[in-house]
Amino acid sequence: MAREFGIYTEFITLGQLVKALGMIGNGGEIKMFLAETEVFVNGEVDQRRGRKIRVGDQVVIGGEEILVTSRD
Repeated sequence: MAREFGIYTEFITLGQLVKALGMIGNGGEIKMFLAETEVFVNGEVDQRRGRKIRVGDQVVIGGEEILVTSRD
């Protein structure tokens, strides 16, 4: 079962999402985290910290599935 993560804005970057989920302590750790962790966005490998994640996107980070939803 996918974990839901709601956003208020049009998008969130992959780096911001990882930080908001508590997988890293600060933004400076994102490069190393993405280099060491398998990340899929909508079924495709993607490790760009600036990747725009939008409502409806499915992200898998280190085996954990996250579904991005709207928080109106």
